[in-house]
Amino acid sequence: MSTEQVQQNDDMPDWSAYRGVMIVIEQRAGIAKNVSWQLLGEGRKLANKLEVPLIAFVIGHHVEHLANEAGYFGANKVYLCDAPQLKDYRTRPYSRACLQLIHDIKPEIVLFGATATGRDLAGAIATHLPTGLTADTTELDVEPHPSRLLLASRPAFSEKMLATILCKQYRPQMATTRAGVFQALPRDTTREFEIFTRKFEMEESEIAAQVIDFIKSEELFNLEEAEIIVAGGRGMGGPEPFKMLKELAEALGGVVGASRAAVDAGWIKHEHQVGQTGHTVRPKLYFAIGISGAVQHTVGMSNSEVIVAINKDATAPIFNFAHFGIVGDLFKIVPAITEEVKKRREVFGVAAVTTGGQAK
Repeated sequence: MSTEQVQQNDDMPDWSAYRGVMIVIEQRAGIAKNVSWQLLGEGRKLANKLEVPLIAFVIGHHVEHLANEAGYFGANKVYLCDAPQLKDYRTRPYSRACLQLIHDIKPEIVLFGATATGRDLAGAIATHLPTGLTADTTELDVEPHPSRLLLASRPAFSEKMLATILCKQYRPQMATTRAGVFQALPRDTTREFEIFTRKFEMEESEIAAQVIDFIKSEELFNLEEAEIIVAGGRGMGGPEPFKMLKELAEALGGVVGASRAAVDAGWIKHEHQVGQTGHTVRPKLYFAIGISGAVQHTVGMSNSEVIVAINKDATAPIFNFAHFGIVGDLFKIVPAITEEVKKRREVFGVAAVTTGGQAK
């Protein structure tokens, strides 16, 4: 929509009272999700264009340290709501805290990570305000004065194109965004920012849901926050060879990923899928093994720091994205790499390619 079109629309509401870009910081047990820092990085760009402050909202219990971290990662103003009732995520108390802050400070844009928690919280808030909500966005931009519209883009039409969604009639404009899409700003402890403490007035007896315990699964993993990913595609030929990838991933201290073709074939679960209809990732090291490099996959991993492609087809598009490419039989190459990694682990005590779970 052009600026001229906005000026000619007499039905546009007056939203001058709403200013600022707000990021809801997601955490668990006092540890922030990386997507929150990534959103602060992108939020900084939006706030600069609109000439407004970047606001972070930290919710939880014993999370004062995250309020400082939000400032180090770019927020101008940080609101902290710390209470025992907020120790674990529950929809009602968290949405109550968010709604109270939104009503008080009136941000024009509110962003959440497109995680299970972020999707649940954003949906609850949008319903109560009410306002629009764009889910799983992969691109964000804003139109400057006079419209100040958030341009929230997400895959549409069977992932063949991007649809840009506008919220013209309501404020704040809200969106959830996939992890790994945006780049966090460098952590800078010299940044100046303000911290404001918020009171939370809600008794435990008012909250129907109770958190009894967390059950950890042996297969639990977080693909979006993994620093090393070993991914396989159609070239694996079946489910059995993924055991070979798992062995390499374990040797490197990473996790296993997959292309849509491998998931659709039933060779591996959807939780491992990287791409437009899967996870968007930004690891330090990404192995693309037997993956041709279709757009659907590369948009989900092209921001990886180092990409190593292994494919028997020298003309495969994946080599256009790879920093290092190996043309050959993956069934010979992968075991050789795994063996070498294990040898280095034996010599150095820890993996030579990883230190503290980080790629080197």
